[in-house]
Amino acid sequence: MSETSAETRTEASRVVPAEPAAIFAVLCDPQGHVAIDATGMLQDATGSPVSAAGDTFVVHMDREALGDRPEMGRYDVEVTIRSFVPDREISWTIVGTVRPGIGHVFGYELEPLPEADGGGTRVTSYCDWSEAREDWKHVFPIVTTTALRGTLGILDRTVRRGYPRGTGRA
Repeated sequence: MSETSAETRTEASRVVPAEPAAIFAVLCDPQGHVAIDATGMLQDATGSPVSAAGDTFVVHMDREALGDRPEMGRYDVEVTIRSFVPDREISWTIVGTVRPGIGHVFGYELEPLPEADGGGTRVTSYCDWSEAREDWKHVFPIVTTTALRGTLGILDRTVRRGYPRGTGRA
């Protein structure tokens, strides 16, 4: 597992002993996002699994879980898929209570590893705020590398147990 934190991007990586397609299936499913979230903010989701850039779904959030902005409480965000490369990359932006959106991007990059090196997939989870509105850049990073690492650990466990696509149950 590795991690980095740059001036405008926070990321963490982990090798998951699974094929990219199994991992990508979880990441395309709105309930999959809820199932693997380590922050406790994602409470539920509404929408179908995504299949292309521009697809959307809604995530029901609870900011009290982080304890940093309890005044935000429960709210919804609309997730819009920004990049979609099957079994390789998925990223999205969100619009919630702040309109227009802040402009940050969350995503995952998947790199299949050679069998000679043990196989599996290197999964990198990130939050990039390089395109965020200037008046909001002071709040980043919203999600820490610790939370990203935790989510990757839950993703690993979820995929190994055989994620039942579309149900959100691990």
